[in-house]
Amino acid sequence: MPTRTLPAPAKPSTSPSRAPRVPRGERASLPALLAALLGFFVITVDVSAVNIALPAVGDGLHGGMAGLQWVVDSYTLMFAALMLSAGSLSDRIGARRAYGWGLGLFTAASLACGLAPTMGALIAARVAQGAAAAVMLPTSLALIRQAYAEAGERARAIALWTAAGAVALAAGPALGGLLTSELSWRAVFFINLPVGLLGLALLARVTRSPRRPAPLDVRGQLAAVAGLAALTFAVIEGGHGGFARPAVLGSLALALAAGIAFVAVEARAAGPMVPLALFRRRAVAVPVTIGFTLNAAFYGAVFLLGLYFQQVRGLSPVAAGATFVPMAAATTVTNVASPRLAARFGARAVIVAGLLTLASGVAGLAATGPGTPPVTVVVLLMVPVGVGGALAMPSLTSLMLDSVAAERAGTAAAVLNTSRQTGGALSVALFGTLVARNFPSGMRLSLLLAAALLTTAALLTTTTLQSRRPAAGLAPSP
Repeated sequence: MPTRTLPAPAKPSTSPSRAPRVPRGERASLPALLAALLGFFVITVDVSAVNIALPAVGDGLHGGMAGLQWVVDSYTLMFAALMLSAGSLSDRIGARRAYGWGLGLFTAASLACGLAPTMGALIAARVAQGAAAAVMLPTSLALIRQAYAEAGERARAIALWTAAGAVALAAGPALGGLLTSELSWRAVFFINLPVGLLGLALLARVTRSPRRPAPLDVRGQLAAVAGLAALTFAVIEGGHGGFARPAVLGSLALALAAGIAFVAVEARAAGPMVPLALFRRRAVAVPVTIGFTLNAAFYGAVFLLGLYFQQVRGLSPVAAGATFVPMAAATTVTNVASPRLAARFGARAVIVAGLLTLASGVAGLAATGPGTPPVTVVVLLMVPVGVGGALAMPSLTSLMLDSVAAERAGTAAAVLNTSRQTGGALSVALFGTLVARNFPSGMRLSLLLAAALLTTAALLTTTTLQSRRPAAGLAPSP
């Protein structure tokens, strides 16, 4: 995307009594950076905070496990599917306008979530939240790219953007538990309102973004949304009521038809949302598969643990949120260290180490039960889950982006993140179904399945990917 030309620096004053002035370009860039940080922070904290609030949501709105699964997946599905088109939308109408639309919708949807009178209303508002988040994530980076023309300043700004996500990941569970215990689960959504309004106020001070003609693949986008939604519906409803029901069979048929239609549309489109030729490259297809598996295991485990600590162990929301803090802190530290380790040992070795570390963590969690001390679960088992994911993901992202041409980097990143979010959505659907009848045995089976998938992914990485050593200091992937 074209960048805004920074104004020439002001001439120094001849008066010795005046203090040095901050360059006008830096002052103009700060609102864009702060607006981007706030947006990335709020969409990240929303995910982790809502997981802790789920039992209270179920009690307050009289919803069962299927309803709670949809509270999570309605957000994640829209986040995953619409992210494919978000880059084109940003180019077409300008990053500032697209980000403003996304942030405004996210703020309004958060208000609707907090006021939701029924489970259906909450799920509908979560759909709107997910759609808004899909626009906000890539356009927040586009704002930074526009505001900082100099590479060094831009790298520091992106590092701050990444740090905002790490802080949100660490703070989300504790914040969600505190708000739910002291106020209500509705406060988890209301807290987004002042943040969103502040972000919009900052955005008003940001220079208007350039635009360029960019095709919108409407047919491909509709097929992607329909396919993912139908598949998730079939997994959730089939697990609770049986896969032989007409509604479930119809959903599976719709998911298959939408998938075939998506491939056909993308193969013929002049400006495809997902160029199918990308998947002919092993360095793209394998990371996309591994990213799906990694997020399926990580977010599936987080979903289960939020319920486990409250419904099985009887912890309060505050105590349940606190159990995630050590894992989140370890995730933050590892996310920063991962690129340096990749520079020294190679990306493939770091990815394999991360996958096996995560696999060991979820396998250990599978051995827990009602009598396992919470401290043991947190310190010895949850921490490797966070470390493993943070160790593998930055190197996986860098390895994939290094394998495509620069003009395809945005598309490749969107495909990878869509695959990751889809993995998280489907694991919540499957794992929630498995624990619905018997939580301890369902949780054990879910986590053992995750461990097996991760081990297979590690073997796939070892046998198919070439090891590369990216430059030290590369910013970690969000």
